[in-house]
Amino acid sequence: MITMDQIVREGHPVLRQVAQPVNLPLTVEDKNTLQSMLEFLKNSQDPDIAEKYDLRPGVGLAAPQIGVAKRLFAVHTTDENGKEYSLGIANPKVVSHSVEQNELENGEGCLSVDREIEGVVPRHSRLTVKGFDQNGDPITLRLRGYIAIVFQHELDHLDGIMFYDRIEGLSDAQKRPLPGFAL
Repeated sequence: MITMDQIVREGHPVLRQVAQPVNLPLTVEDKNTLQSMLEFLKNSQDPDIAEKYDLRPGVGLAAPQIGVAKRLFAVHTTDENGKEYSLGIANPKVVSHSVEQNELENGEGCLSVDREIEGVVPRHSRLTVKGFDQNGDPITLRLRGYIAIVFQHELDHLDGIMFYDRIEGLSDAQKRPLPGFAL
């Protein structure tokens, strides 16, 4: 079971690397990584389990956040209409996106960032993502609104981009991890 101790914090070099594509069919190791990340997200949203293991709640987790520089991430959340998205995805790729922008009203947070960083993170309002599910089957997802933002946040992790890199007007000093935050 993944706990907060296994979540890589900002300042660790793996968070700034471009993750490598995984081979298909997925290896047992890659399938297990996706399953473990998904299990973490579910556990982090269960109040009893989260309290017992001191887990911060999360809706998405990318492999680099657990020190694995591979193009894998998991999502466990619902969109504005109550549709559940609970999956692991391998080699995700944006194949189209809207010009229209969107953002979370209160900004974004990240399991790898232990400090609050204020600011608007502009994202595409809609996007289409192709990739492979935990079984290695091809999937295409058309996303809009909140869930599109979640996917873009995780996709950025695969490209070595932190959410605060996208906040306009944030100084370089504000983007640097505070002493003690790096592993």
